[in-house]
Amino acid sequence: MTLRLGLAVAAALFAADQASKWWILEELRLPEVRHVPGLALGPFGLDLSMVWNRGVTFGLLSGEGPWNHLILAMLAAGIAVFLLRWLARAETPAVAVALGAVIGGAIGNVVDRLRFGAVVDFVDAHAWGWHWYVFNIADAGIVCGVAVLIADALFRRAPEAKQAP
Repeated sequence: MTLRLGLAVAAALFAADQASKWWILEELRLPEVRHVPGLALGPFGLDLSMVWNRGVTFGLLSGEGPWNHLILAMLAAGIAVFLLRWLARAETPAVAVALGAVIGGAIGNVVDRLRFGAVVDFVDAHAWGWHWYVFNIADAGIVCGVAVLIADALFRRAPEAKQAP
Protein backbone atom coordinates (compact mmCIF):
# COMPACT_ATOMS: atom_id res chain seq x y z
CA MET A 1 0.00 0.00 0.00
CA THR A 2 2.79 2.44 0.83
CA LEU A 3 4.52 1.70 -2.48
CA ARG A 4 1.43 2.73 -4.47
CA LEU A 5 1.00 5.83 -2.32
CA GLY A 6 4.62 6.88 -2.83
CA LEU A 7 4.47 6.23 -6.57
CA ALA A 8 1.25 8.25 -6.85
CA VAL A 9 2.89 11.18 -5.03
CA ALA A 10 5.97 10.90 -7.27
CA ALA A 11 3.81 10.90 -10.41
CA ALA A 12 1.69 13.84 -9.22
CA LEU A 13 4.70 15.93 -8.24
CA PHE A 14 6.47 15.11 -11.51
CA ALA A 15 3.37 16.09 -13.51
CA ALA A 16 2.90 19.36 -11.59
CA ASP A 17 6.58 20.20 -11.98
CA GLN A 18 6.66 19.57 -15.72
CA ALA A 19 3.34 21.39 -16.28
CA SER A 20 4.58 24.44 -14.37
CA LYS A 21 7.82 24.49 -16.36
CA TRP A 22 5.91 24.18 -19.64
CA TRP A 23 3.74 27.15 -18.63
CA ILE A 24 6.77 29.22 -17.55
CA LEU A 25 8.62 28.51 -20.81
CA GLU A 26 5.85 28.36 -23.40
CA GLU A 27 2.99 30.51 -22.14
CA LEU A 28 4.61 33.11 -19.90
CA ARG A 29 7.85 33.04 -21.92
CA LEU A 30 9.86 33.86 -18.80
CA PRO A 31 13.26 33.40 -20.49
CA GLU A 32 12.40 36.45 -22.62
CA VAL A 33 10.56 38.42 -19.92
CA ARG A 34 13.19 37.52 -17.25
CA HIS A 35 11.22 38.75 -14.18
CA VAL A 36 7.57 39.07 -13.19
CA PRO A 37 6.78 40.77 -9.87
CA GLY A 38 4.27 38.76 -7.93
CA LEU A 39 2.54 38.45 -4.62
CA ALA A 40 3.67 40.68 -1.76
CA LEU A 41 2.40 40.27 1.80
CA GLY A 42 4.14 42.77 4.04
CA PRO A 43 7.86 42.08 3.94
CA PHE A 44 7.32 38.72 2.18
CA GLY A 45 7.23 38.40 -1.57
CA LEU A 46 7.00 35.78 -4.27
CA ASP A 47 8.13 36.70 -7.79
CA LEU A 48 8.89 34.77 -10.97
CA SER A 49 12.52 35.06 -12.11
CA MET A 50 14.13 32.94 -14.81
CA VAL A 51 17.24 30.99 -13.82
CA TRP A 52 18.87 28.13 -15.74
CA ASN A 53 20.54 26.11 -12.97
CA ARG A 54 23.42 24.09 -14.43
CA GLY A 55 24.49 22.79 -11.01
CA VAL A 56 22.76 21.32 -8.00
CA THR A 57 21.41 23.12 -4.94
CA PHE A 58 22.51 26.76 -4.82
CA GLY A 59 24.26 26.24 -8.17
CA LEU A 60 26.95 24.00 -6.66
CA LEU A 61 28.85 21.80 -9.12
CA SER A 62 27.71 23.93 -12.04
CA GLY A 63 29.82 23.76 -15.12
CA GLU A 64 29.69 24.44 -18.80
CA GLY A 65 31.37 21.21 -19.90
CA PRO A 66 29.58 19.02 -22.45
CA TRP A 67 29.16 16.18 -19.95
CA ASN A 68 28.31 18.12 -16.79
CA HIS A 69 24.53 17.99 -17.22
CA LEU A 70 24.63 14.30 -18.16
CA ILE A 71 26.75 13.38 -15.13
CA LEU A 72 24.40 15.28 -12.81
CA ALA A 73 21.36 13.70 -14.50
CA MET A 74 22.83 10.21 -14.08
CA LEU A 75 23.67 10.91 -10.45
CA ALA A 76 20.12 12.11 -9.74
CA ALA A 77 18.64 9.13 -11.60
CA GLY A 78 20.81 6.77 -9.54
CA ILE A 79 19.62 8.39 -6.34
CA ALA A 80 16.01 8.04 -7.53
CA VAL A 81 16.56 4.30 -8.09
CA PHE A 82 18.00 3.96 -4.57
CA LEU A 83 14.98 5.84 -3.19
CA LEU A 84 12.58 3.59 -5.13
CA ARG A 85 14.13 0.59 -3.38
CA TRP A 86 13.64 2.38 -0.05
CA LEU A 87 10.06 3.24 -1.02
CA ALA A 88 9.31 -0.44 -1.67
CA ARG A 89 10.13 -1.08 2.01
CA ALA A 90 8.59 2.09 3.49
CA GLU A 91 6.99 1.37 6.84
CA THR A 92 4.66 4.37 7.17
CA PRO A 93 2.52 6.47 4.84
CA ALA A 94 4.47 9.60 5.85
CA VAL A 95 7.75 8.03 4.71
CA ALA A 96 6.11 6.82 1.48
CA VAL A 97 4.78 10.33 0.71
CA ALA A 98 8.16 11.91 1.54
CA LEU A 99 10.07 9.45 -0.64
CA GLY A 100 7.54 9.94 -3.44
CA ALA A 101 8.05 13.71 -3.28
CA VAL A 102 11.84 13.35 -3.46
CA ILE A 103 11.65 10.82 -6.30
CA GLY A 104 9.16 12.89 -8.32
CA GLY A 105 11.27 16.00 -7.84
CA ALA A 106 14.51 14.28 -8.75
CA ILE A 107 13.01 12.83 -11.93
CA GLY A 108 11.54 16.22 -12.87
CA ASN A 109 14.97 17.82 -12.64
CA VAL A 110 16.58 14.91 -14.53
CA VAL A 111 14.17 15.51 -17.40
CA ASP A 112 15.17 19.20 -17.45
CA ARG A 113 18.88 18.35 -17.56
CA LEU A 114 18.35 15.94 -20.45
CA ARG A 115 16.07 18.34 -22.39
CA PHE A 116 17.76 21.67 -21.74
CA GLY A 117 21.16 20.93 -20.21
CA ALA A 118 20.02 22.80 -17.09
CA VAL A 119 17.16 22.87 -14.60
CA VAL A 120 14.38 25.42 -15.08
CA ASP A 121 14.11 27.44 -11.84
CA PHE A 122 11.62 30.30 -11.52
CA VAL A 123 10.13 30.77 -8.03
CA ASP A 124 11.85 33.71 -6.30
CA ALA A 125 10.87 33.96 -2.61
CA HIS A 126 12.13 36.96 -0.66
CA ALA A 127 11.68 38.81 2.62
CA TRP A 128 13.17 42.01 4.09
CA GLY A 129 15.23 42.55 0.94
CA TRP A 130 16.82 39.10 1.17
CA HIS A 131 16.21 36.62 -1.68
CA TRP A 132 16.28 32.88 -1.21
CA TYR A 133 17.65 30.84 -4.08
CA VAL A 134 15.32 30.59 -7.08
CA PHE A 135 13.67 27.16 -7.19
CA ASN A 136 10.91 25.12 -8.84
CA ILE A 137 8.18 22.68 -7.79
CA ALA A 138 10.57 19.71 -8.03
CA ASP A 139 12.99 21.43 -5.66
CA ALA A 140 10.16 22.21 -3.22
CA GLY A 141 9.09 18.55 -3.27
CA ILE A 142 12.65 17.40 -2.63
CA VAL A 143 13.17 19.81 0.28
CA CYS A 144 9.82 19.01 1.90
CA GLY A 145 10.34 15.27 1.42
CA VAL A 146 13.80 15.36 2.97
CA ALA A 147 12.46 17.42 5.89
CA VAL A 148 9.79 14.78 6.57
CA LEU A 149 12.37 11.97 6.33
CA ILE A 150 14.64 13.75 8.82
CA ALA A 151 11.73 14.40 11.19
CA ASP A 152 10.67 10.76 10.90
CA ALA A 153 14.21 9.57 11.68
CA LEU A 154 14.47 11.88 14.68
CA PHE A 155 11.01 11.59 16.21
CA ARG A 156 9.33 8.33 15.21
CA ARG A 157 8.98 5.99 18.11
CA ALA A 158 10.64 2.62 17.79
CA PRO A 159 8.16 -0.25 17.79
CA GLU A 160 7.80 -1.81 21.21
CA ALA A 161 9.52 -5.16 21.54
CA LYS A 162 7.26 -8.13 22.22
CA GLN A 163 7.99 -9.88 25.47
CA ALA A 164 8.28 -13.62 25.58
CA PRO A 165 5.57 -15.41 27.66
